[in-house]
Amino acid sequence: MTMKLELFILPVSDVDRARAFYEEAGFRLDLAKDITADYRVVHLTPPGSEASIMFGKGLTTAAPGSAQGLYLIVTDIEEARKELVGRGIEVSEVFHDGKGIFFHGHDAGDAVHNGPGQERIAGPHPDRASYGSYATFKDPDGNGWVLQEITQRFPGR
Repeated sequence: MTMKLELFILPVSDVDRARAFYEEAGFRLDLAKDITADYRVVHLTPPGSEASIMFGKGLTTAAPGSAQGLYLIVTDIEEARKELVGRGIEVSEVFHDGKGIFFHGHDAGDAVHNGPGQERIAGPHPDRASYGSYATFKDPDGNGWVLQEITQRFPGR
């Protein structure tokens, strides 16, 4: 059986503000529909992605900003960061983990190193190893995104 992640519902407090942010970040608008006064849907897709995000009014009871650890995979972390910053998005500096661990906890829109031996170090991974370099940003509600550089995937991916 094949399963692919298709859509993630983001909890936001202001639909128009969130839409403007994600469009500014370069996400493609796929659908914007006001169904009723209490049900509104906005569907966007990150550039090059097969999976999308959706937010609106009446879609979720999750608290705005509670989605954390949403990974966007890029092939060049520095170029991706530069492009987002050029679009007006506040993005952290590029960083890597000193121990080479690629799993991170997430808190308030940022990747945190809370595992044993994890150490956040400024700059991309020294060897530019796949899965090794990161940058973070958050939307206006605090939903947290992680850019992760992957140039060669693990086998079977």
